[in-house]
Amino acid sequence: MTDDSRPRSGTIAHFLDLAKSTVPPMHPGGRPFVAGAFLASLVLRRFSRKAGVLGMIVTAWVAWFFREPKRVAPARTDVVTAAADGTVYLVDTAVPPAELEWGSEPVQRVSVFLSIFDVHVQRAPVSGEITQVAYRPGKFLSADLDKASEDNERNSLLIRTDSGAEVVVVQIAGLVARRILCQVTAGQRIEVGQTYGLIRFGSRVDIYLPKGSTVLVQQGQRTIGGETVLAELPAGA
Repeated sequence: MTDDSRPRSGTIAHFLDLAKSTVPPMHPGGRPFVAGAFLASLVLRRFSRKAGVLGMIVTAWVAWFFREPKRVAPARTDVVTAAADGTVYLVDTAVPPAELEWGSEPVQRVSVFLSIFDVHVQRAPVSGEITQVAYRPGKFLSADLDKASEDNERNSLLIRTDSGAEVVVVQIAGLVARRILCQVTAGQRIEVGQTYGLIRFGSRVDIYLPKGSTVLVQQGQRTIGGETVLAELPAGA
């Protein structure tokens, strides 16, 4: 006769596997914030149990904010995917960041705005070689303002695909976001959908497309970083 009151190892293992597949991992850039929130919760709990519980809730939210879910990129090599989760804020033409020296003529641009509820890691929109990385300090205006792309702190990547097309992706800090994290360098190869950076607490990501590209999204559309196709590259590129 077996003791049904004891949990079976198979059940526990199944639960752990289910939890791992359901709860997304956390980006390493969030660990200091989670650790700080957790320690603050322990201190608060010494003075007030309710405050400690509230602190733990905040800690869980911070961990959730820095989540890095797995994504499956499109198999096509002639498309540009979204670099971030969010909402398409602008589909227009604009001059690329001057620090990249990518030309002074306006090109097609797709801007995605990230609220504090969106996943805040950034992913490569195409596969290829990173030929330039350019950081420029600036202001911290609200990321949904037109001037944010020109005046705010930003970090730009110029990526050359295997077919020779060039795509620019720009991380832009927002009103609350005060830290842009970029984990790649010039000369490095990157694969579409690969996480390369993080903007902490509210931001915007702009993608500048080569001439002849066909934009496939509209203003107000939701995007999934690493999966949503933003545009098709020009034929032969």
